[in-house]
Amino acid sequence: MQAPEFSAEWYRAITEFAYGTPAWLHTVAEIGTDAGLLLFAVLFAVRWWLARTADARAMALAVAGPVVTVVAYLISEVSKTLIEEERPCRAVAGAMNIVECPAVGDWSFPSNHATIAAAAATALAVAWRAVTPLVLPLAALMAFSRVFVGVHYPHDVAAGFLLGSVVAGVLAVALASWTARLVTRLRALPVTGPLLAARPPRPAGPDAPASAAPVPAGAGGDAHGGADT
Repeated sequence: MQAPEFSAEWYRAITEFAYGTPAWLHTVAEIGTDAGLLLFAVLFAVRWWLARTADARAMALAVAGPVVTVVAYLISEVSKTLIEEERPCRAVAGAMNIVECPAVGDWSFPSNHATIAAAAATALAVAWRAVTPLVLPLAALMAFSRVFVGVHYPHDVAAGFLLGSVVAGVLAVALASWTARLVTRLRALPVTGPLLAARPPRPAGPDAPASAAPVPAGAGGDAHGGADT
């Protein structure tokens, strides 16, 4: 597959700008994507831990996050092998990539990094709305960094970002009810229960109403309140 000319032009403009930036920024851009993915993994773990005391749906969305992210990655990887778009750092004349170009056969479209970042961010946003203002902009920045360092065209990361967002969002929501039922069953098992544990019920407090004591038969009269004769 040959890249669109407009994307190649944008690639040239971005990489030429990137080439003139300070070396420390090159380093940040190079390691930033992997560091961001590590942060997403940590957030998945934190959300799982917090969901242990929540209802089954919350836990279902928490454990589904990594799963739908992997599914999105697999779709992206299969697409790359079918489309076979050459990396811009080899295809574009005079490419000014600031990191080493990936090996021949490591295709460009769509971007796996962008797909994984978008899928993880979307899954986290669905399961944990409070982190949405952090994870979605971070995923977009991580995707852009792949163009900045010169290993992807802009349309590669745009397609990967869209793919990851749609796959993760649709699967997480569509499977939520089924996954919640599965979580409920697994919480009852001794092996998986501690990993998915719900908050235990509170014991009855001192103010809980006591049950009425039974009245012995024949005490104080018959059932109709009459005296014995």
